[in-house]
Amino acid sequence: MARNVSYAVDAPGGRLEIVKDISLELNAGQTLAIVGASGSGKTTLLGLLAGLETPTAGDIWLAGRNLGDLDEDGRARLRRARVGFVFQSFHLLPSLTALENVMLALEIGRIDQPRERALQALRQVGLDHRLDHYPRQLSGGEQQRVAIARAFAGNPAILFADEPTGNLDRKTGDAVADLLFDLNERNGTALVLVTHDPRLAERCADVATMDDGQLRFGPAEDAGQTDSPAKAASVSRT
Repeated sequence: MARNVSYAVDAPGGRLEIVKDISLELNAGQTLAIVGASGSGKTTLLGLLAGLETPTAGDIWLAGRNLGDLDEDGRARLRRARVGFVFQSFHLLPSLTALENVMLALEIGRIDQPRERALQALRQVGLDHRLDHYPRQLSGGEQQRVAIARAFAGNPAILFADEPTGNLDRKTGDAVADLLFDLNERNGTALVLVTHDPRLAERCADVATMDDGQLRFGPAEDAGQTDSPAKAASVSRT
């Protein structure tokens, strides 16, 4: 949950407001797509919600913890235990096999039975026949499936995905998206998705558009015509 969150940086031309007074709430199993032009603040907002950046103003709760009450190490521990990430670039370690890439994330997070969990996650994404293959031996779609297995293996409370199909052709991207939403439904993991792909955004239960640092809820094509930014909006359906 985010409440009245803003983020600004000092720039040569003066103070630059990147995120402006945003509030939202996301519950278990919900899906939210954030769309908008490049430079509108989408990825910055994702980093704030994940505790990778500290807001200039406002409060963010992640898995029930107020990030403002935690130091950098505390936020990192919380991310390792409760958060999954999928990026446009797969971020796999080239010297490790598919199995080892997934296991490493679990071991860093000190999650029990890392090998068993990694094996199960790779089976879920259909890569149990590729366990000992290195990233260079995998297609782009297979590498992204390894990244998705790594993200879900620790059973996170929330998954942040930044352009997860951006480096894939349409057919492969559709297959990866199918997998992402299937695992989201099966695991009850909340999903926050940043994308430029309107077809992918439409698969989420809620869509919000970033425009000049503000978040507007509703269909992407109409978001710019709403009367007010979503500073008090919520995607909670409790």
